[in-house]
Amino acid sequence: MTLRLAEKDLTPPVLLAPMAGITDRPFRDLVMRFGAGMVVSEMVASQEMVQAKPGVRERAELSADVENTAVQLAGREAHWMAEAARQVVDRGARVIDINMGCPAKKVTNGYSGSALLKTPDHALTLIEAVVDAVGVPVTLKTRLGWDDKLLNAPDVARRAQEAGIRMVTIHGRTRCQFYKGRADWQAIRAVKEAVSIPVIANGDIIDTEAAQTALVESGADGVMVGRGAQGKPWLLAQICHDLYGAAAPDIPVGADLIEMVRAHYQAMLSFYGTELGLRVARKHLGWYMDEAGTPATLRRAVLTSRDTDEVLQLLGDALNSSAEVAA
Repeated sequence: MTLRLAEKDLTPPVLLAPMAGITDRPFRDLVMRFGAGMVVSEMVASQEMVQAKPGVRERAELSADVENTAVQLAGREAHWMAEAARQVVDRGARVIDINMGCPAKKVTNGYSGSALLKTPDHALTLIEAVVDAVGVPVTLKTRLGWDDKLLNAPDVARRAQEAGIRMVTIHGRTRCQFYKGRADWQAIRAVKEAVSIPVIANGDIIDTEAAQTALVESGADGVMVGRGAQGKPWLLAQICHDLYGAAAPDIPVGADLIEMVRAHYQAMLSFYGTELGLRVARKHLGWYMDEAGTPATLRRAVLTSRDTDEVLQLLGDALNSSAEVAA
């Protein structure tokens, strides 16, 4: 199945969700090597990026010029959103995604992210500013609503389409649910019925079965995978294969898995520098070891070592499911 985003083909329509501190360039590059329709950068704060706050521009070093990579921007003021969009497009971005779904208090307290669902008129000024500022497709990611009393995603999506949004992704929860309970894929159907642009279902899509059910219940045009890809960068490619007949991913095991994780680790060290890379890498190494069933003692040794060569050496045993706990 081919999903059309303006003049772009997202084939198959299985997308990597933006996740703060996770979907950095090394992880996105890894997911794309296995296979995905599109990957989305972690959220970039628009004003901080334009003002060159430390660390923000680095997050936007997101292989923006690579096909089927979207840059996600967040903010609460039209001026900064538009200027940030111009900057990332000047650096090669092919798609801009607007964040109206982040539930984190530090974001919503600043009237950004999913807090914009409470002020849709204001949200539309941000959307219009970004659409007017750039010539690439602009997409929107949001939730069902702020809470059970304000389930306004269908109306927001309809107005966003009228303002020029080319695709909308809906996480099947309200902001006040955060990530608790189950995603309501059926509720996404109301959004699909409200617009003619592609709609992507998001939330709790952790395997092929969940992806298939989400598509059936929502009527969506594709799915977006988030936390399910942690420790399994091949998951999107597997869903692409199972549902759409794409080439089956060569899922690494044994020595191949060790080699892949070591390469990912080294890519993070290169991207962030050793000191920051050590800290950023721990979450990813932890997820890989969760999948491998690494013994607790060995897991702790990997995650606490500050010697990169030692970590690379320890990973050989840590990712071997038959590894014994060191005496």
